[in-house]
Amino acid sequence: MLSPRDPRLEVEALGLRFASPLGVAAGLDKEAECFAALGDLGFGHVEVGTVTARAQAGNPKPRVGRLPRDRALYNRMGFPNPGAETFARRLGGRRPRRVVVGVNVGKSMDVELADAAADYRATVRLLAPFADYLVINVSSPNTPGLRSMQSVDELRGLVEAVRDELREVGHEPPLLVKIAPDLADAAIDAIADYAVEAGLDGLVAVNTTVDTDVLARSSADERAAVYGGISGAPLKRRAVEVLRRLRDRAGDDLVLISVGGIESADDAWERIEAGATLVQAYTGFVYGGPLWPRRINRRLARRLGENAG
Repeated sequence: MLSPRDPRLEVEALGLRFASPLGVAAGLDKEAECFAALGDLGFGHVEVGTVTARAQAGNPKPRVGRLPRDRALYNRMGFPNPGAETFARRLGGRRPRRVVVGVNVGKSMDVELADAAADYRATVRLLAPFADYLVINVSSPNTPGLRSMQSVDELRGLVEAVRDELREVGHEPPLLVKIAPDLADAAIDAIADYAVEAGLDGLVAVNTTVDTDVLARSSADERAAVYGGISGAPLKRRAVEVLRRLRDRAGDDLVLISVGGIESADDAWERIEAGATLVQAYTGFVYGGPLWPRRINRRLARRLGENAG
């Protein structure tokens, strides 16, 4: 059964119309197989991937776990996915849709950083025609060296390479970059300044954190078992800080998609008031269950009605 739509929730951004500001963060639909079903549950957009040029298995298992005391997850997935060719077939075959589909693109595990631009280009070449928007992921903690590409010098070269590829393909969907919460404030400012200067369409903030100090309730044994990036409620405070900093720095020149610790309609509303155009969830949905997006949308619509009144 399709989740009912409320026209009050519609958002126009990136040249697209979103049925709701609430979307699914990259990392859930890793193989571009369930975006339509997620849309039917009530999400306004689904960011599929992260996808790499070639299929890869990701890091050895076990690689994901729950931290229920903190309402968090941890993972060191390492971008397991079937590769860009398979994504292109799956996205190319989708029927007229109720959900916007973004494509989150990452670096292949076996590609050296010096060759990363060519690797991203290979993925974009195949997927640009089927993506409603594209996200360059340079912020996962689970691919060695990837986060070093968040420096403006590295990012500038990568973005230029991707844009060159898009021009050659002849299809240029909106282009965004996803950043980490663990960046220093000065680095966040530098990325915001660069994004405005370069005319990027937006930023996705934030990815998972490697700071285990955010785990306030988990036991010592649970904390000792953590590996990779942490998502969920412990990320909430930093995600809001980064969002506000980006909006203050960039003004209205960028679309900001806020991710990290969104568990309720109040959380989503706080992000929108702080400058987010769209919000994304992953861990909140895992803990909330399949009816969670419908509940969030209903409560967001109620908030909109109260504010309009």
